[in-house]
Amino acid sequence: MGCELTKMIKSEPHDLMNQPPPPSDPRCPLTTKQQYCMLASWKGIFRQIEKTGVLLFIKLFEENEDLLHLFEKFQELRTTEDLSQSEELAEHANKVMHTLDEGIKGLGDIDTFLAYIQHVGATHHQVPGFKAENFWKIEQPFLQAAKTTLGERYTANVENIYKLTIKFILENLVKGYEDSAGKEIGNNETT
Repeated sequence: MGCELTKMIKSEPHDLMNQPPPPSDPRCPLTTKQQYCMLASWKGIFRQIEKTGVLLFIKLFEENEDLLHLFEKFQELRTTEDLSQSEELAEHANKVMHTLDEGIKGLGDIDTFLAYIQHVGATHHQVPGFKAENFWKIEQPFLQAAKTTLGERYTANVENIYKLTIKFILENLVKGYEDSAGKEIGNNETT
C-alpha cells in the first residue's frame, strides 16, 4: 500500500551526486565544472573587488599609458601612488569590476550573458577616441590582478579558467562594440 508520495520517492533516482552535471551551452568556452570553479574562486575576488579593480587599472596604465587620455578624471594621475589613492579611479574600478561580476555570474545563462556583455561593449562608443582593440589591453592586467588577489588559490587550473573567461568576455565586448558601430552606420545611411 503506501501513499503516492512514498511511491514517487521510491521510483525516482536519488543518487544525484553521482550523475554528471548538465552540459554547458556550446557557445560558452567553459564546461559546467569550470563555470562552478570560476564562480567559487570569484568569491575571493569579490570580497576584495575594489582593491582588485584598482590594481587592475594601475597595471593597465603602467602597461598602456596611452590609454590615460580616454579618462578625463585620471589624466593628471601619473604615478602608481597617485592612481592607488584616487577616489575617481577606485569608483571607476569598482564599476568595471561589478560589470565583470555580472558577466561572470551570468555564464550559466549564455543568452543573458551575451546580451549584457555586448550591450556594455556597445556603450563604449560614448567614450571619445575609444577603439575596439582597447578592450584587449585589459586582459593581462585582469589576470595579474586576479593572481595577486587570490594568491595561493590562483592555481594553474584557476589560471586557465580565468584566461578562458576573460577572453570570452573581451570577445563579446568587442562584438558588441563592433555590431553597434555597424548599426549606427546603417542608421545614418537610412536617414
